Parts: sequence; C-alpha cells; structure tokens
Amino acid sequence: MNAIPEHPESDTELEFESTLRPRNLREFVGQEKVRTQLDLLLRAARLQGRTPDHILLAGPPGLGKTTLAMIVAEETGQALRLTSGPALQNAGDLAAVLSSMTEGEVLFIDEIHRMARTAEEMLYLAMEDFRIDIMVGKGAGAQSVPLDLPPFTVVGATTRAGLLPAPLRDRFGFTAHLEFYSDAELERVLERTARLLELGASGAPLAEIASRSRGTPRIANRLLRRVRDWALVHQAELDTPSAQAALELYDVDARGLDRLDRAVLEALILRFSGGPVGVRTLAVTVGEEAETVEAVVEPFLVRSGLIARTQRGRIATLEAYDHLGIAPTSR
Repeated sequence: MNAIPEHPESDTELEFESTLRPRNLREFVGQEKVRTQLDLLLRAARLQGRTPDHILLAGPPGLGKTTLAMIVAEETGQALRLTSGPALQNAGDLAAVLSSMTEGEVLFIDEIHRMARTAEEMLYLAMEDFRIDIMVGKGAGAQSVPLDLPPFTVVGATTRAGLLPAPLRDRFGFTAHLEFYSDAELERVLERTARLLELGASGAPLAEIASRSRGTPRIANRLLRRVRDWALVHQAELDTPSAQAALELYDVDARGLDRLDRAVLEALILRFSGGPVGVRTLAVTVGEEAETVEAVVEPFLVRSGLIARTQRGRIATLEAYDHLGIAPTSR
C-alpha cells in the first residue's frame, strides 16, 4: 500500500521548492544535450582556473532555468546572487548590484529581457570588460568614474529570447535552449519527487500525472502534490484511480488541458464555428486578458495540435473537435 505521510511538507512554498531542486547536474533530469554542454563549459573553466563564460538560458517557464543557475553556482563552488529584469529599471539599480560582486560570484538575472535599456547598456561593459562607469555629480559638473569589477559569471534566463537586443545576446559565451520534456522524462522527475516526499508511489499513477503535465516539470510536481492531497484526505492509496480522480477535481483532463484551455477551445468551436478568429476576440469571449491567452494558453494548444495560427486568425483543428467530442462543421 502506498501510504501517504501526514507530516507537513515545509513551512513555506519557497522551502518546499528548494527541497525538490536538484543540487548538481547528475541529479538534473532531462535536457540531456544542455546538461552535456553545460558540464563541458564548467569543467573547462575549472581546469583553466577561471570563471565560466556568461550563460543564457532560454525556454518556456517551468523547465528548470532557475535550477540550472543554482547548479552553476554549486558546481563552481561560488555564491549565487539572484535578481530579475523588472527589478533593474535603471543603471543605478544594476550598479548597486555589480559594485558589491565578489570574485567568481554567479549573478542570476531572471527575465533578463525585461531590463531597462540604460541597465542593459551598463551590463554590456560589465560582462565584456568587468568594469562599469558611474556618474558622479549632476549637470555640467558630472563626471564618469570607472569602477573595475572582479571576474564573475552572469546567468541570464528568458522566456522570450527574441526580445533580447543583439548586443546583449552576443556577450553570452553559451546559450542553452531548453525544450519541453517527454512523458518518460517527466515520470523520472516525479519518481525523484515522490522519493523525496516519501510517497512510495511509482509506475502507473506517476505516468498518469506525467501525461497531463504539459511537458513541464514544475506542473508535474504541482499536480503530484494535488494528487497526494487528494489521497491523504480520502485516506486512499496513491494509485491510478486516485490520480485520475484528483486531476478531474482540479479540471486537468487527459491531455493536460485545464478550464481556461477548454474554454478557449469551446469558444473557438461553438461560438466561432472553428475560426478563424483573432486572439483578442477569443480573450474577450472567455473573459481573460489577451496577453494571458496569447502567452499562456495558445502556445500549449498550438503545440498539442489543437489549434493552428493563420494570417486570418486562429482555427480549431480536427483533433480539437475530436478531443471535445464535437462533430466538425464545414467551413
């Protein structure tokens, strides 16, 4: 019997996520090519006694960019400093961070494409020459004072690599493109998580959760926790029926679609006869922001083959009709 421990997990969400993060590249599941490339980069830097080249991690949310940044710091034996693009809204914000960096430290900038332009321009010089120019004074008497920085490594993460200006992209010595996970890889992620949470689950129930996790480890771990909660409350084994019942309760269907995904599909098919229709019109129909539909819902539906983009708008595929159990209409 897969007994569910009743002790609380962690005091905070941050502590919980921290316990699940791999500590090194050997523990990191999936992204085989990126892991091999990153391992080579870090080994070469270690053999040469230098700081690793700057690293850019690009890919959708939840695939492990922050975890890889932490692993870079762990593998190099250096401290990790975390910040984000939205927090660096002027050159002064970045100067405050850079001026306190120590030699070999790893600076992780999440959503680096959202940095202010003035901060980006300062970062160019810091990444290339390890120095920055600080303006002292105001008006005609202002002076530029150069400040040398110790060698350090920038790890940037972005979900929209196309928004990064070319001068910034070119200053990264290595760019990794993270891909969505296969169901088999997600099952390995869940096996590790289940082991850390002492759930005693394996095999079919984890495969069921993996198949509904949209190729994303973060989602897989979250769904496993919801299934664990369901089994605990209902005093049931963490088996396939429990997984199916819990995921049905949380509106996650057999293909990983949630309530909003299905609402968009149903609106496209039932209200607009399968399209074509613009994304803003779809968003208004389901009562969501256009940015949410375009950035969160649409990529998964397109990748799943349920909708297609055309010059005239979005259209539902035959697979979408079949998934919702609706007879196709002639366009």
